[in-house]
Amino acid sequence: MPTNKTIITANNYYYRRGGAETVFLEQINYLEKENWNVIPFSMHHKNNNDTPWNKYFVDEIEFGNQYSSIQKLKNAAKIIYSTEANKKLGQLIKQVEPDIFHAHNIYHHISPSIFKVVKQNGIPSFLTLHDLKVACPAYKMLNSNGICEKCKNGGIYNVISNKCIKDSLPLSTLIFAETLIHRILGLYKNHVDKIIVPSQFYIDKFVEWGWSSNKFAYLPNFVDVNSFLPEYTVGNYFLFFGRLGHEKGVNTLIRAAHKAKVKLVIAGIGPENDCLQELAHALGADVEFIGYVSGEPLKKVIRDSRAIVIPSEWYENAPMTVLESYSLAKPVIGASIGGIPELIQEDKTGYTFESANVEQLAEVLHKIDSMSEHQLLDMGRFARNVVTAHYTIEHHIERLLTIYKDVA
Repeated sequence: MPTNKTIITANNYYYRRGGAETVFLEQINYLEKENWNVIPFSMHHKNNNDTPWNKYFVDEIEFGNQYSSIQKLKNAAKIIYSTEANKKLGQLIKQVEPDIFHAHNIYHHISPSIFKVVKQNGIPSFLTLHDLKVACPAYKMLNSNGICEKCKNGGIYNVISNKCIKDSLPLSTLIFAETLIHRILGLYKNHVDKIIVPSQFYIDKFVEWGWSSNKFAYLPNFVDVNSFLPEYTVGNYFLFFGRLGHEKGVNTLIRAAHKAKVKLVIAGIGPENDCLQELAHALGADVEFIGYVSGEPLKKVIRDSRAIVIPSEWYENAPMTVLESYSLAKPVIGASIGGIPELIQEDKTGYTFESANVEQLAEVLHKIDSMSEHQLLDMGRFARNVVTAHYTIEHHIERLLTIYKDVA
């Protein structure tokens, strides 16, 4: 039966770029199956999916591109407050008359100035948080020394004094100005009706930073279980897959794997790649770097592993890595930080350890390495059942529609 409902859903990119885009696009696909009229609002990009609505998209800003001095100033203004995005979204709203507006990652490229336009048109608005940007101007509450919460009581000047954005004073100053103006205008607190968060940890952290808990709704992430089919086998190596950045804790994992005398496979690329390879070589650790892997080849690497390790050393939200691993019937070893421990049932779907603690991680690696094939298969089956019972797209959309209904 037709719903006669129209939703504008916004994200910087309209192609499968990362975890946020996966959620954004899968929500679109499923809502369309439920007979919603889904209208995307995004930024022009050469990799975008085809859509007749791209005439309303904002002009591209890519920070890796070369721009003239004048264009850089124009881009800086857009990052802080985009009149272009406001104008085009206003035109789109007039054209389609939506019942709901739902944004994902719209920082910098589109800008949260659009929430003011949505509010002026009386449309219920929602924002899914995929990171900590709304609280922490540098996204992660992390610096080179580890977890950082210096901006907790409004001290966002720390962004400048610590050069939090790519260790650049000009960029950090720009993001300080962006954050200051957005807060003065109340673009998030006063113009967004409900903020949707995939982890309870993030909600608790925002409340700790002075936000009202009523502003948030908990909505777990999901995985397409039909695309992740397990083979119920047990491999002889532990696997990390993801970006090789210092916040991911792969340094700790390599040291722990060496200490536990287990084989480790690392799938991914990133700024720490060379340093990590040098560390593994210096230790003489049994580590294989296989580079960037995705799609079916990545699923095979996961299926052939013994367990997946997520050794993060920052406030992860609700990593899709956990759910994807469970779907392929693999237990997960996760650092007890951020939203990770919410997803792990101790001794049933995996184990947790203190973040950055080499000794504890080595003990868990040794424990799973010593477990029988029967025990590991039981954990894998239980993990798969957890996903199919609680983390499917069907469950996700059902909860999402309830959140829409409660507000609208």
